[in-house]
Amino acid sequence: MVSEYDFWLFDLDGTLVDVEWSYTREVFDRVGDRLGYRFSDRKADVLWNGLTGSRDRQLREWGLEPTAFWEAFHAEEEPLVRAEQTYLHEDAAFVADLDVPVGLVTHCQQFLADPVLDHVDIRDWFDVILCCTEETGWKPDPTPVEQVMSGLGVAGNGHRGVLAGDGSGDVGAAWNAGLDAIHVERVGPERRGRCVLGDYRVTSFEELSGLESSPTPSADPGSR
Repeated sequence: MVSEYDFWLFDLDGTLVDVEWSYTREVFDRVGDRLGYRFSDRKADVLWNGLTGSRDRQLREWGLEPTAFWEAFHAEEEPLVRAEQTYLHEDAAFVADLDVPVGLVTHCQQFLADPVLDHVDIRDWFDVILCCTEETGWKPDPTPVEQVMSGLGVAGNGHRGVLAGDGSGDVGAAWNAGLDAIHVERVGPERRGRCVLGDYRVTSFEELSGLESSPTPSADPGSR
């Protein structure tokens, strides 16, 4: 199955790497202090992992203004500490051996992504790296995906590509850009509260060699 594609794109957080829960909990405690809001473990988990799709939509449902939240969140993130508490999923090691163009499309901001990539030593896995911004748009908007495809030299020339990610926004971005989608379910549908179905659905990249297509896919087009 891996050899079926001419290029591969990946999400970062929750797909290739994850961070220790203790770091997540501490960040949300500090953000809550700034905003005068108490984030339960469940709410912190939902926002960190994007379990309900669009984080901005979820914040509004909880009565929080997204811009204020993200300003507080990024102010409390500590890039080097986060990098030190980030670990690489063992099953992601196959990415290093891909002999085709490989790109990274992540919502992780560059000031955080750079030390993470260096800490887990995977920067050289990717030919093009894009950290989404308001200017590029956020998955499931296909624009950042298409920018990476252009950078890889695979846009609009008949190449068959795939995007692998852990969220519905990744699946939506893949489809919107005309790619196949692999949903990597790291947390489980019980914790997520629903199923996200891509063209393929796995709990580990080790399952790739025996993949079968998922049922007719249906994904909430979540974004940031």
